[in-house]
Amino acid sequence: MSRMRLIPVALSVAVLAAPALAQDRGTLHPKPLPPLANPDDPHLAAKQLFGRETAPARLKPSSIGFYAKGCLAGAQALPIDGPAWQVMRLSRNRNWGNPELVAFLEKLAVKARKLGWPGLLVGDMSQPRGGPMFTGHASHQIGLDADIWLTPMPDRVLTRTERENMSAVQMVRKDRLDIDPRVWTPEHLKVIRAAAEAPQVERIFVNAAIKKALCREATGNRQWLSKVRPMYGHDYHFHIRIKCPAGSAGCEPQTPPDHDEHCKPADLAYWFSDAVLHPKPPKVPPKPKPPLTLADLPAACRTVLTAP
Repeated sequence: MSRMRLIPVALSVAVLAAPALAQDRGTLHPKPLPPLANPDDPHLAAKQLFGRETAPARLKPSSIGFYAKGCLAGAQALPIDGPAWQVMRLSRNRNWGNPELVAFLEKLAVKARKLGWPGLLVGDMSQPRGGPMFTGHASHQIGLDADIWLTPMPDRVLTRTERENMSAVQMVRKDRLDIDPRVWTPEHLKVIRAAAEAPQVERIFVNAAIKKALCREATGNRQWLSKVRPMYGHDYHFHIRIKCPAGSAGCEPQTPPDHDEHCKPADLAYWFSDAVLHPKPPKVPPKPKPPLTLADLPAACRTVLTAP
């Protein structure tokens, strides 16, 4: 087993801003949100409702709707400290998920440690009742998505200040064409592979440069690579998405992965094109996409919001 290279931990001085990324800071003193003047306004953005909920709905656990348009009943919190994980950015209160996701992360953390990964630093999962968020993430709405930092967990319990201020490590080279060899290790491949090989995992999202490195370095059975897909904004973490659990009748599944590794140059060409690496502002700015309202979500999400 190769040895893990130590990665220096830096403190971020950035201010939390949309979209919420792994390296964005949190706050030690989150303020309660003011009450809504008209919470029954049908045009009100759903994030204004779900973002104000601080506790889960006391209902049977169920993921309702699609990953990017739904909500979560009976959510369970991932404990902020475990034998092989720690939760980051506690001020966001996003360490909630379907109990199936929580159980999966706990098992993955232990397995990853056996493979040489020091432990998982867990970023955003879902809000207590799922739904759209104020910042970041079109998905993460039904308690089946989780962000795992690509920064190895330190060999001590992090303080609250560290959990809010510590930056995740940038894994992508400055030219955006490959991983940064100064921080990428064989253990990064092992922990991503361990997640992707789990039968309940539907997708793993990473930066295209990380996908490129995985394709180049993976040996043996490479079928798990079919689940790993390039996605914008995943320079610092990888995103785990699990399947709809049994019993979640209202959960809308994603198309199952095919058996293609998606490692051919043509598969990755778009992500390394000039249009993606050096985007130019459009001559005519597109109209902002209207935010989801409660009416856009499954009808059961109204029950989730009003449940005790």
